[in-house]
Formats: sequence, C-alpha cells, structure tokens
Amino acid sequence: MEIITQTDERKIGTLTLVVYILQAVSLFVGVTALVGVIINYLKRSEAAGTVYASHFSWQIRTFWWAVAGSVVGGVLMIIGVGFLIWAAVYVWYIYRIVRGYLNYNDGKPMPV
Repeated sequence: MEIITQTDERKIGTLTLVVYILQAVSLFVGVTALVGVIINYLKRSEAAGTVYASHFSWQIRTFWWAVAGSVVGGVLMIIGVGFLIWAAVYVWYIYRIVRGYLNYNDGKPMPV
C-alpha cells in the first residue's frame, strides 16, 4: 500500500475542485464534463485512501447518470416528454455539483 503525502493529497484535492468546475462549466459547454470524467478515471487510483476518493466516485456517477438521463430524454422527444426529462436531469446535475462542492469545501467525503 502506498503512503499518501500531504502534498499528494493536496494535489488530488485540487483536481477534485477542477473536476467540479469542469462539471459546472459543462452546463454551458458540454465537453468539459467529458474532460472531468477522464481526469477522474486517470487519477482515481491516486485518490484511493483519501477523502477525495468518494468525491471521484460521486463525480463519475454524476457524469454517467447525466448521460443516461440525457439519452432517455432524447429518445422520449418523439412522444414529447423528452424536454421534461432533460430539464429534470439539468436540475439534478446542478444539485449534484453543488452538493459535491459543499462537501468538498467542508472537507467531508461524499456518501457512497
């Protein structure tokens, strides 16, 4: 098992914040969420054993559930409810970003 130094943990903390920012920016420029989830996957092993590991999992789940919800909304456009689903996903996505950031800011892990 690798020992995590304070410097390493600080770097992972900074990356966690960067991903929350990328997710927030993706509300206007969608591709940044993809960049964020790639960072999560590339650095996930380095976050293991830190409070940020739960944030990485939270961010990854947020991304994939938002993608799934968006696809379902797109498919259901043909019967007219897709816009409602997209709106619900949009609000849920904002909630996930805000809740994650607030826990990050307080130094708390996310529920698993």
